[in-house]
Amino acid sequence: MEFRLLGSFEADHRGEPVLAGSRRQERCLLAVLLLEDGRVVSTDRLIDLLWSGDPPGSARGTVHTYIGRLRARLRPYGVVIGTRHDGYALAAGQHDVDVREFIDLTTRAAATGDPGERLRCHDRALALWRGPLLADVVDEALRGRLGRRLTELRLSALEQRAEILLAMGRHEQVLADLTAPDLTAPDLTAPAPAAPSAGALPAAPAGALTGLPSDDLLPRERLVLALMTALYRAGRQTEALALYRRTRRVLVDGLGVEPGAELAALHDRILRADPRLDRPPAPLYAVRVGDQWLPWSAGGHPALEFCNTYAGWGVEPGVAPAPGSDWLRGYPTLAVWAGHHDLADEPVVEALLRRAAERPEEAAGVLADARAFRSALYAALTDPQDGAAFGAVAAVVQEAGRSAVFTRGEDGLAHWRLPPAAGLRLPLYAAARSAAELLADPRRFTIRRCPSTGCGWLFLDASGRRRWCSLATCGTRAVS
Repeated sequence: MEFRLLGSFEADHRGEPVLAGSRRQERCLLAVLLLEDGRVVSTDRLIDLLWSGDPPGSARGTVHTYIGRLRARLRPYGVVIGTRHDGYALAAGQHDVDVREFIDLTTRAAATGDPGERLRCHDRALALWRGPLLADVVDEALRGRLGRRLTELRLSALEQRAEILLAMGRHEQVLADLTAPDLTAPDLTAPAPAAPSAGALPAAPAGALTGLPSDDLLPRERLVLALMTALYRAGRQTEALALYRRTRRVLVDGLGVEPGAELAALHDRILRADPRLDRPPAPLYAVRVGDQWLPWSAGGHPALEFCNTYAGWGVEPGVAPAPGSDWLRGYPTLAVWAGHHDLADEPVVEALLRRAAERPEEAAGVLADARAFRSALYAALTDPQDGAAFGAVAAVVQEAGRSAVFTRGEDGLAHWRLPPAAGLRLPLYAAARSAAELLADPRRFTIRRCPSTGCGWLFLDASGRRRWCSLATCGTRAVS
């Protein structure tokens, strides 16, 4: 059974609605138990929440009645409400809650060092929000009491997502997200400490900047930073400066403080038209191909270059690189990479980019498969005894083989070619065919892995004397 609380309250079993026609307070009581995720909620607290601190004399009996009705309605679906001393708790069972999934995804995002994976986690987490928490069940006051932590997590996810997008050069997406006038668009403001609320984040009227904080709300400076940067990169300098002025006035009037150092510095850089604001800093060890950043070629074979993920993203002088830093951030990068290594013709790459823009979900699926293939290939190349990894690689190679056609080229020689019918999977199949060639080549026994912390790049070492990446792609100039 599935429960959805991040918006209007919904409960269904295999697509069929459950609890239709139940009392609002019954749904509210169940929502409280779901939010507590198995922890005991005392009867006194339930009474306080359901009647906002002003319960009738019959409140305790009414709660017992609600519990009895809910048990009867939910028992056929395996959802059990247990009694614990003077309270109730939902037993672990066959039910899912969107709140739990949201928290799990934000936790996973915080734990990964891969910006692309962090972005995917944030995207999935934020997509779970369909509106204010329990929009049709609770009022603003109760929403604030129940969902303060969820609101903070949501705003933090929005901040981190915007910062990742800016680092990827995708300021248009930041603008679209932070200025959307729909009902679920986030404001760039958090509730003032004196009046916390975890409910609806106010939406702007059509054509207005959602990010301009109103007088009774305090701004989220990280979101303001992101939106100001996105506005400037989009050529909207005047609006970026207007956002700063409005933010400063709210901070000064509301707390008696000036904007933080980062916000003030960004304001100054915009006034000076600092050219470094025009785009994110380039990776340390990368080459620009079209509008994509690709790692330097250091492996000596396309299959090795496909495995070599680190290209200096997010690295500052004197700071160790984040493990898992990744050049393969989006499907366009995968397609451009295939063309850059002569695994796909330029017209094919251009057609793939157009199709990926038309079918983003399909492109995202192919990208996920490419990442999984890359992990298996890396394991197979570094450990010849890893049968599971080799099997995973072989499965994709065989799939690519079924798509290939044998044709004669303009040079008069026959070639295996991946036709356009392979669709968006063509770059993945191209990488798989390259991997198959290397795995069948005695040179695969000369593959070495750079031992530097945070690197691990693969390269061919025919001489048998090299130990480290020759181009110092890991940022470590170690001496063998």
